[in-house]
Amino acid sequence: MTALSLSCDERLIAGLRAVCADLGLDPSGARLLRNVNNAVFRLRRDPVVVRLVTLPSYIPRAKLVVAAATVFAEHDVPAIRLLPGVPQPVRVGEYVATVWQAVRPTGPRPGGVDLANLLRAVHAVPLPCRGLPRWDPLTDFDNRVRHTLTMSTADRSFLLGRSAELAAAVAALPFPLPTAVLHGDAHLGNVIPGPDRPVLCDFDSCAVGPPEWDLTPVVVGNVRLGKPASHQRDFIEAYGFDIRAWDGFEVLHGIRDLKLIAGVFPRAGSPPAVQAEFDRRMASLRAGRRFERWRTVRR
Repeated sequence: MTALSLSCDERLIAGLRAVCADLGLDPSGARLLRNVNNAVFRLRRDPVVVRLVTLPSYIPRAKLVVAAATVFAEHDVPAIRLLPGVPQPVRVGEYVATVWQAVRPTGPRPGGVDLANLLRAVHAVPLPCRGLPRWDPLTDFDNRVRHTLTMSTADRSFLLGRSAELAAAVAALPFPLPTAVLHGDAHLGNVIPGPDRPVLCDFDSCAVGPPEWDLTPVVVGNVRLGKPASHQRDFIEAYGFDIRAWDGFEVLHGIRDLKLIAGVFPRAGSPPAVQAEFDRRMASLRAGRRFERWRTVRR
């Protein structure tokens, strides 16, 4: 976590201040928790988290996030909750944000069993479910590829071609599990160890679709990022379905790989390590090395 005055560019600072001024909150001393597609700030004087959208393509997702949070609250899914009494998403001039009740991360470190139980609660939400789109894992990826200006033409062409191949393959898959509400980006980095119980966060990818997708990130994280094997073992045992044994897993693995490479798309001002890891992952994908280990880098 980094002090606001030291690590944020002026636009993020201005956005946070504008949102806080509109809501009567105090941004002084706020800390930046994360800055990928959203800049996530924990306020110091109020038990509030402000999630400021930083990519134009993610502005429509703010409505999705609010819809998902509302559904999870209605069905008592253990998840972060929106700040009550605030019409959301919050729009102040050019800035769009969602505002949340802060959760103190003081509980035990979550593991595979915790994530499996959280996903069982998500997948048990009754259908039909208003406000959530059908699962579409690649359209947003394609848009990000097209709008990443610092990417070479060759890399852009390869990624769009690979995405098209996987889109055709996933459309032909017969999924064995019944359609359900999905978290969409189900890994332990999106679980907060709250004081009462672990809770889910980050609802940008929520949708209605095959639960198999939510079972994929833990396994791919073990392969690509060296996540603890015990998390994968405990997760599979607690959920009761081993995604690795299903014939369609290779396709979902391929889609998850694209999601992971999007996390290191180069952009202006990125550290050299980000560009190096992007190049490394691209070489891995081009060579078809499905089990090569990738490095975790900070933007």
